Amino acid sequence: MYNSKKMLLVLFMGVFTLTAMGQTTKDKKIMLDAEDAKNTLIAEDPGIEDMFKNSVGYVIFPNVGKGGLVVGGASGHGVVYEGNKPIGSAQLTKVNIGLQAGAQALIEVIFFETPNELEEFKKGKFKFDAGASAVAIQDGESYSPAYSEGVAVVTHSKGGLMADVSVGGQKFKYTPFEQ
Repeated sequence: MYNSKKMLLVLFMGVFTLTAMGQTTKDKKIMLDAEDAKNTLIAEDPGIEDMFKNSVGYVIFPNVGKGGLVVGGASGHGVVYEGNKPIGSAQLTKVNIGLQAGAQALIEVIFFETPNELEEFKKGKFKFDAGASAVAIQDGESYSPAYSEGVAVVTHSKGGLMADVSVGGQKFKYTPFEQ
């Protein structure tokens, strides 16, 4: 009986410590997934490491689910980094209409070239419209993503197949980690 009480106390203290640090267990899981996603992207194309090092900040969505049949959508949770340090979590939602069918899982990274774009993201004023484009990393391909209006977007398919010719937009919600 003593051991189970001690285990409960240790478990409670661990949860309390994570929460007190401003990061829930879910946040920790997403942070681990984001680091794995970053390592996957660097393994596919080592040149992207410079984007991670030289950008003012970035958001990694390690598991974006995308699907649709005429009306489609996507969603995912990620981690926001400023100066390569995690500062908060982010949520991505997307709704679109058009010719589309299928389902896909992917990694999405948004790089910010200047502090202004990162601040706009953190204020919730950042969204993509139908004109936004992303560079897709294919296995074994090397590329040089370019910033457009201070933002560069990279995606990497993790699986699935999606045919998509649609119009829509992505919206984001930022939540800072508590200090």
